[in-house]
Amino acid sequence: MIAPEIEARILRFYHAEKWRIGTIARQLGLHHTTVRRVLARCGTSRAATARRPSMLDPFVAFLERTLELYPRLTASRLYEMVRERGYAGRPDHFRHLVALQRPSPPAEAYLRLKTLPGEQAQADWASFGLVPVTGGSRRLSGFVLVLSWSRRIFLRFFYEQRIESFLRGHEAAFRAWDGVPRVILYDNLKSAVLERRGEAIRYHPTLLAFAGHYCYEPRPVAQGRGNEKGRVERAIAYVRQAFFAARQWRDLDELNAQAQAWCEGPACERRCPEEPSLSVGEAFEQERSKLLALPASPFATDECLPVAVGKQPYVRFDGNDYSVPHTQTRKTLLVVASAETVRIFSRQELLATHPRSYGRGQQIEDPEHVATLIAAKRHAREHRGLDRLAHAVPGSQQLLEQLGKRGAPLGSAVAALLRLLDHHGAAELAAAVAEALGRDAPHLHAVRLVLERRERQRGAPPKLPVTLPQDPRVRNLVVRPHELAGYDSLAAASAPILEPTEPDESTGEDTISETSDDDRQQ
Repeated sequence: MIAPEIEARILRFYHAEKWRIGTIARQLGLHHTTVRRVLARCGTSRAATARRPSMLDPFVAFLERTLELYPRLTASRLYEMVRERGYAGRPDHFRHLVALQRPSPPAEAYLRLKTLPGEQAQADWASFGLVPVTGGSRRLSGFVLVLSWSRRIFLRFFYEQRIESFLRGHEAAFRAWDGVPRVILYDNLKSAVLERRGEAIRYHPTLLAFAGHYCYEPRPVAQGRGNEKGRVERAIAYVRQAFFAARQWRDLDELNAQAQAWCEGPACERRCPEEPSLSVGEAFEQERSKLLALPASPFATDECLPVAVGKQPYVRFDGNDYSVPHTQTRKTLLVVASAETVRIFSRQELLATHPRSYGRGQQIEDPEHVATLIAAKRHAREHRGLDRLAHAVPGSQQLLEQLGKRGAPLGSAVAALLRLLDHHGAAELAAAVAEALGRDAPHLHAVRLVLERRERQRGAPPKLPVTLPQDPRVRNLVVRPHELAGYDSLAAASAPILEPTEPDESTGEDTISETSDDDRQQ
């Protein structure tokens, strides 16, 4: 507010001293708009103030006539038109002058909407930005449902805005209120309206089924009429300022628990706009009896979608991998997910149940699935070893049968025979097994003794096992042997030549004498 003595000084300076508005503002330390407002309030119109001539004055009539015909014509196009007609001013100043000449549309008047208790509610999503989760980040969204008469708010947070979460928010609100409003207003969001052309509306089929189950009418607001759902818009702004600002929480469950306590506490203590003598909580107690009764059973809000299993026994759902039995690879299974669990079906058979993870890139496993896969892999390795032995050494089957009758561990026996096969070859191992069975000695030690005896009889040096490291650069290294013919020629040139001579008369044995190259030449 301007003090009366300041207003008197402004009027005296303007009318008696003939000061300009800018001069008055500078001398009194005021803004020029404040000076203009005081002069206008005291009957001095802007038209009475002296105005300097403008370069646009010759074109004002043309602009008024053009804007009357085309009120939405842009200032840039008008600038090009007046330039062609001789205007020499700059475009930035022209935009300001055109804004003064452009006729402003009449302001739209709105009716104050009144509703009856239990008649209407309004629903909408609110975005609260990205929040960190295990392995990444997710977009946090708040579902807000507010009763239009009592202004009772229900708030529930989700990590996405799928139709299933939208319906879960409704269902949780109905349970919290122990009733259903007769009409729920929606903005034209995809969870409610799939397509709209004027008054022709194609609703989301799942939302229609949900509304039919709870016997309420889904009603979208008119396009471009945000005022029709102003109650939920103001409720979202109230949630942002009074609840979410500077809020600390560890996970989604804790945040929703805090939201429920806030809705039942501070949000219910504010004044009810429809009945200022009541609080929101008191007004809701009066409205509760006007709500529709809940049906006997809830609506199924689980997410159901087919998922293909690759060569690894996992299904990918919502950015995470969930384990399945290893027998289900290369199949298409059905995932049924609630807010807490993920169930996986094959036709009507339940294969797995996991707690739902809202992280990113997580691997959720059932320990039984992993143990079964490991056992199957081990069993498969044993079968591969038996098949290899059966093909390379047919007599090994009879040896294993004899070992089984004696109570020997067959797994270690198969592994030992495979090592002997790699070390001595199929022919030697087959001969050793046949000899051990022929002597009625079906033992691994007997087979090893036979192999060692046959090596000594052949005069072969003992074979040393070569253990290579797991480094593939060493295991895959190829060693090419050198040609040794050059070493033979060097040895022949330097070694003495041994020649047989006549037998020795004293001993009767042949003698060998060394002859050099010079002696042979002589």
